[in-house]
Amino acid sequence: MTRTFLKSKLHRVTVTDANLNYEGSLSIDENLMEQAGILPLEKVDVVNINTGDRFSTYVIKGKRGSGEISLNGGAARKGEIGDLLIIITYAQADESELSEYKAKTILVDAKNTVKKILTQSIL
Repeated sequence: MTRTFLKSKLHRVTVTDANLNYEGSLSIDENLMEQAGILPLEKVDVVNINTGDRFSTYVIKGKRGSGEISLNGGAARKGEIGDLLIIITYAQADESELSEYKAKTILVDAKNTVKKILTQSIL
């Protein structure tokens, strides 16, 4: 049996831009993408802590080291600059992989710089 688990999350990142006229997606600083193991065009769920809105979109690379978290296209209607988000990725694992499986939580400061990385095992 295959199950879906949290792979990683960027916890309490701050929206730095919202661009309604951009081709839809979510831009994330490339450093943050690497820390969370997020690939370009990967599907993510996004939770806006300020509004409670939750939506799915895909990721594109933001400028490395910029702290960029930009809501683009239709996603720009789901938040404002300064809002706090949780960006979530998932992975599928079967029973044989559970003992080795670890999820990552990336904690950031107000400028979206990594402060701490937490890992959590399933078992």
